[in-house]
Amino acid sequence: MSLLAGGSKAASLHWTGERAVSVLLLGLLPAAYLCPGPAVDYSLAAALTLHGHWGLGQVITDYVHGDVPIKVANTGLYILSALTFAGLCHFNYHDVGICKAVAMLWSL
Repeated sequence: MSLLAGGSKAASLHWTGERAVSVLLLGLLPAAYLCPGPAVDYSLAAALTLHGHWGLGQVITDYVHGDVPIKVANTGLYILSALTFAGLCHFNYHDVGICKAVAMLWSL
């Protein structure tokens, strides 16, 4: 019984974390437009990567079956998430940053 209750608590905390990141993203979008800068760029990089990681993790949970395929898919997901975050941080540091890039796309 205690293991089930512990798993339920962990799932509830994970669900709460997912909602918090979603709300954070809702706040970051206007912030990116109104006051673009490095803090918002790196916050967007982290929040977008985490949001995508959790979303794709749910796809794996729902559609990948079997021990080995799940391990391979999860390893690939962690690699993809790490590369995504590293790429966004590299873009923020060495190029114009996420906020400015989106503004440039909108100005086309």
